[in-house]
Amino acid sequence: MKTRNLTLVIAALCASLTLSAQAQNREIVAAAGDTYVEKQGSYTPSFRVDGKNTKVRNVILMIGDGMGVGAVNSAMYANGGELTMTNLQTVGFVRTQSADNFTTDSAASGTAYATGQKTNNGYLGVNPAKERIPDIPEILAPLGYACGVLSTDDLNGATPAAFFAHQTSRNAKEGIWADLPGSSLTFASAGTQGIFESLPVTTQDDIRRNFTVIYDPHDPAVRDSKHLLYLPETVTLDRGPYLPQTTEMAINYLKERNKKGFFLMVEGARIDKEEHSNHFPEMVCEALDFDKAIEAAIRFAEADGHTLVIISADHETGATILSKAEPENGYAQGIFASKGHTPMMVPLFAYGPRSREFSGIQENSDIANKIIAILGGKK
Repeated sequence: MKTRNLTLVIAALCASLTLSAQAQNREIVAAAGDTYVEKQGSYTPSFRVDGKNTKVRNVILMIGDGMGVGAVNSAMYANGGELTMTNLQTVGFVRTQSADNFTTDSAASGTAYATGQKTNNGYLGVNPAKERIPDIPEILAPLGYACGVLSTDDLNGATPAAFFAHQTSRNAKEGIWADLPGSSLTFASAGTQGIFESLPVTTQDDIRRNFTVIYDPHDPAVRDSKHLLYLPETVTLDRGPYLPQTTEMAINYLKERNKKGFFLMVEGARIDKEEHSNHFPEMVCEALDFDKAIEAAIRFAEADGHTLVIISADHETGATILSKAEPENGYAQGIFASKGHTPMMVPLFAYGPRSREFSGIQENSDIANKIIAILGGKK
């Protein structure tokens, strides 16, 4: 009976995704996986300033790449039924369609989050007419805000790149890196030393003229730097606590180098990568790692009182569903009905002053426009 029920669930999912998959020339496949995890607990803030109409000085936007409801549920129940993000009280959903496709890619959705405008799949920081669009750092930096990006992808990955690059192709690796020196970023961390040193020497030199480049977060050069590029040894699964620790590092760096406040984008990039491969245990691991970074941001926001944290995703990947769990044992089982992106809405969680403005259903581009308005910027 259990086998028959599982077959019916997979069949229903496959039927619902056929049109989307055909549009992308992707084969529908069904795969299952399960995992046991060591529970890491979660953090629940006091909510003393949550939703209040008080001054927002800082905004931390956290993007779980590919993190749909299935990924959140799987990680939550594997972690004993709790996550820091699911402990929050403001919840909504985000529609992710791009300007030219019902199913977005990370470049178009990242651009919507970074600029407040929809664009075509594959485009970064430009509109469908290929015209440059100002991103959040470019709008806020002249007002005195320090701005940063952080990701477990390479810095030329679509989501981090959307916050500083302006290219008509997300695959323009050298062009994306060449946009960094002229960007409005104060802090950046993603990719590796090896990626950076594979760039043309002229690009490396341009970056070094504008950023202090370090490979060790404890490098004493951090103290006197004005713009910092931290390149870790690795951003793959064996990177350790890089994401939560560097989230804290970025927050501390930015708050010391601003006149008005700061904006930080943090991406948990590898949730998506594991979903593309239909790797359920690794997907859960990446979602839990992202939640530890969320905890670092929420703890800071709780202590600061003037920081708004927004957590969402650029799109859903894998048509991921939770099929079974034993929260008391740290066990979860899930099913993937696709190896690609899907057009399903993604969850949103928010905490801090004016968080209620992010509840309900909204477009990914709405998030950027609300952030800009809250921080006093004009487009």
